[in-house]
Amino acid sequence: MFVEQRLYTFAPGKSAEFNRLYETQGRAPQERHLGLPVGYYYSEIGPLNQVMTLWFYPTLNERVERRERLFRDPEWISFLKEARALVVTQETRILTPAPFFRERLTSFVETER
Repeated sequence: MFVEQRLYTFAPGKSAEFNRLYETQGRAPQERHLGLPVGYYYSEIGPLNQVMTLWFYPTLNERVERRERLFRDPEWISFLKEARALVVTQETRILTPAPFFRERLTSFVETER
């Protein structure tokens, strides 16, 4: 099992515009293909104008399959055309949960489905 962490940094003052765009155009197709996120957080202290998302995948192959479907969705592609102009940097990490946390993560993900 894996969690993908994505960190997006926006141009100053563009976080609210991204949030509006994501809520109205990006969220539905993304959740349709990736499922519900494990977390979706905006920065308040420290580096500002950032959003961090966390997505759960049972296997890396399933991650690839889900993301391929997402990037074939015309609604998602339309969202990206507008959203990419707001993003300054993007970081992606693949995380594995600590052995003692696997059961809790699985329980959390199953509860949210």
